[in-house]
Amino acid sequence: MDINNFSRISETCWRIEPSGKMRVPALIHASESLLCDMDDKVREQLVNVTTLPGIVGAAHAMPDAHWGYGFPIGGVAAFDADQGGVISAGGVGFDISCGVRTHLTGLPLAEFEARRRPLTEALFRNIPAGIGSRGDIHLDQQGMEEMLAGGAAWALSEGYGETADLEFIEDNGCATAARPACVSRRARQRQQHEMGTLGSGNHYLEIQEITAIHDQEAAGVFGLVRGECVVTIHCGSRGLGHQIGTEFLRDMAVSAGDYDIALPDRELACAPVISETGQNYIGAMRSAINCALANRQIIGHLMRNVFRRFWPGLELPLLFDVSHNTCKPERHNVNGKEKLLYVHRKGATRAFGPGHDSIPRKYRATGQPVLIGGSMGTESWVLAGMDSSEKTAFSSACHGAGRSMSRNQARKRWQGRQVVEHLAGRGITVRSPSMRGVAEEAPGAYKDVSEVVMASERAGLARRVARLRPVICIKG
Repeated sequence: MDINNFSRISETCWRIEPSGKMRVPALIHASESLLCDMDDKVREQLVNVTTLPGIVGAAHAMPDAHWGYGFPIGGVAAFDADQGGVISAGGVGFDISCGVRTHLTGLPLAEFEARRRPLTEALFRNIPAGIGSRGDIHLDQQGMEEMLAGGAAWALSEGYGETADLEFIEDNGCATAARPACVSRRARQRQQHEMGTLGSGNHYLEIQEITAIHDQEAAGVFGLVRGECVVTIHCGSRGLGHQIGTEFLRDMAVSAGDYDIALPDRELACAPVISETGQNYIGAMRSAINCALANRQIIGHLMRNVFRRFWPGLELPLLFDVSHNTCKPERHNVNGKEKLLYVHRKGATRAFGPGHDSIPRKYRATGQPVLIGGSMGTESWVLAGMDSSEKTAFSSACHGAGRSMSRNQARKRWQGRQVVEHLAGRGITVRSPSMRGVAEEAPGAYKDVSEVVMASERAGLARRVARLRPVICIKG
């Protein structure tokens, strides 16, 4: 991307001034090298977002941004419903409420080295992964209804997980005002046998060693100790979320004219928040959020069961569970006034700073844990929300490394078996049902996650707490 197309506001902020149909500026938060490596499509898509009705402040792109469907992945935008603000299925994405969940083990790396092979195989056998993967849970009509309304709280009532988990899940494990009636029969059918599964693509369960601490105080509060390991789960709402996204993108594109919305790109299909279409999508999306929260809760339970065969009585407390593909109503300060806004985060993590009442009391002094997933061969990170993030980008941060290469390009460059062997030589065990999937997710297909994280900190989005190195990866 050509930096001459931007005004440089700071070391990590690049601005596109409003022109033409733009209602607000567009801002990219990135280092110069990350910006230059971004596809021009990111700029085009971000500018398109600024033209949508009711947008407030600016359209933002995170340091890991790359082009996506309608909205760039790594895109953040907030809309005021009272000013005709819209909700966009493309601004949430197809994998609704895809997110990251991290458990503490309290165990040093040596414990895992001694059990690496049998533990890897046990996790692979007990946590289904891959395209179309199915689990042992089969929901009937009533079970589906209760899951869509109850989220992780429903999973807990079914015996999956522990009561203490809910406090450390975004929204306490349940998106309120979900409307299961807005979820189609086809979406329900796709999810009927997929609860407790990782799925495919960049989804994974990973055992990670804490290799560095950058904020001792926050790490102490979070329970992160250098040399110990954590377990991180990355997945979302599976087939149900994808089906909801597909159906409502079509419906919103068809109905846009009814609401006098001129779409710069059909993939930006949207509807006014207060419209029937908008409210139906919100109800279905919140149901999908509950599906994702329940899914990660179940996988966390399955993981605990496997671990306790090797370490009886091990607690594995939950650090946090947070989504990075959502739209949520949140109160933010706009021009000195607090307003209720519908904040779209597509490939961006909520990052509330210290004192925010929506994060667990335990973390109020430090800020919200912000969980950043790397690829299977590179580090992941735990960050913490900052006060400055509210003003900078509606309390949002990056969500991962961000792709630098398409899946098709990655398959042409790497073979899955070679990737697995190369990582094994670096002490990283990868187990996957698909060598094609491994090739598509090769570490070289992603940006440098350390540079992304550093740019996020310098931009005031979230600060570094701990760096994590992959040890065992169960890959979708």
